[in-house]
Parts: sequence; structure tokens; C-alpha cells
Amino acid sequence: MAALPIQIDRTSPVPLYHQLAEQLTAAVSNGTLRPGDAFENELAMSDRLSLSRPTVRRAISELVNKGLLVRRRGIGTTVANQMVHRRAELTSLYDDLIREGRTPRTEVLSLNCSTQDDRAAEALGLKPGALLVAIVRLRYAGDQPLAILRNWLPPAMDDLTTELLETDGLYAVLRARGIRPTVARQRIGARNATAEERRILHMSKAEPLVTMTRSAYDADGSPVEFGDHCYRADQYSVDVIVSER
Repeated sequence: MAALPIQIDRTSPVPLYHQLAEQLTAAVSNGTLRPGDAFENELAMSDRLSLSRPTVRRAISELVNKGLLVRRRGIGTTVANQMVHRRAELTSLYDDLIREGRTPRTEVLSLNCSTQDDRAAEALGLKPGALLVAIVRLRYAGDQPLAILRNWLPPAMDDLTTELLETDGLYAVLRARGIRPTVARQRIGARNATAEERRILHMSKAEPLVTMTRSAYDADGSPVEFGDHCYRADQYSVDVIVSER
């Protein structure tokens, strides 16, 4: 592979490994390095940039930990399949894809404006048996099916249309109506895909799903939506920053 043009400023207070990691990350994000591309050998990069091997190793480890690079025995380091990295903040998958420089596309699999689901009703602060708006969408990143998004909304949203949901993200639709999701409770997990989910997401039987349930609330604490989503694990990850209290 061609050597990436890397600029290291030794007079900067920014650590050398971080300068390198940021430029390597940018090369993956902007498509200079493509999924499957071989990555420059650690020793060669160290010699070329006049950096110590521990500095280069730490920078590369940053990208491995982010899921941007993959180390394989006998093959070396390669650029990983492109993934969506959702930070632990209140964003929509639609917004995440745009931020990653990818092209989101939505197919509405079903839209039912008078359905019942007791779990969703409870999450929305409604009585069991209340009529809800239920949406099932298939979200693509370009031509790649990425996630099945199941959402329930209060009955006041019963004028939603398929065309509107395929044009923009759900949170953008809510914001356009003056509904602003401000805080959410999320639970992230993993499970095996059903046969129908494997068919829709083009997955093999051995591949797992990342799952997320979310109850979102506005600034007054009123529930605005409940979601139960599943994502291809090879195309999705969650970044969480933790700190000591």
C-alpha cells in the first residue's frame, strides 16, 4: 500500500501517538483507506515517521479499539468493515450515518396507526390496551441493510405517512412537530437473529445481532417514543466514555 502522508508536529503539546491516531482515523473515515485495505507495517511506519515503535503501536491500538482496524494472525493489520460508531448520547441512527459520511436510506416495512402493545404502552405512560402508532423500518447504509427499527409512538402521531418516514429520521420528524427528545433510557444487548431478521438483513445463521431498547423523554419528562432496534453486529458499535466520579 502507498504510505499515508502524515504530519507530526513535535512542538505541539498534543501527544505524538494522538496526532498519529487522529490522522489515521481521518484516513479511514474519509475513504483514503478502504475496508479490507492492508495497513502499513508498524516497523515501517515507525522508521518512516521517526517515531518510536511504542508510540506507533499505541496509535494503531487506538484504531483497533475503535473497530477501525483488525489484526489477523498470518494476514497482518487491515482496515475493518465500515461500522457505525454510535456514542452514548441521544442521536438517531439516521444522524449517525450522516456523521460517518454514509448515505442513510429507509424502507418502511409496516406502519400501523392503531395497534396495541402493553410493553410499549407502559413505556409511553399509557394504560394497557391503549392504541399506539407502531412503525417497523429497515435502515440501510448505502445499499447495505444495517438495522431493523421498531418504534411505538403516542396515538396523537397517527397522521404519519410512509413517505415522511422514508424521507428523514424519526427524531427529525418529531422535532419538526415541536417534539424534542431530550433524554433517554437505553438498554444494549445481543442475541441471535430470527430467520426473518436474517433474511431481511442478509445475515448468516452464525452472525449475532446488537440490540437496543430505548425510552425517550422530552425536557418535561414526558415519554415521546419507545424503540426496540436490532443491528448487524459487524456493522455497528457503541462508543462509551467513562470517568471516575
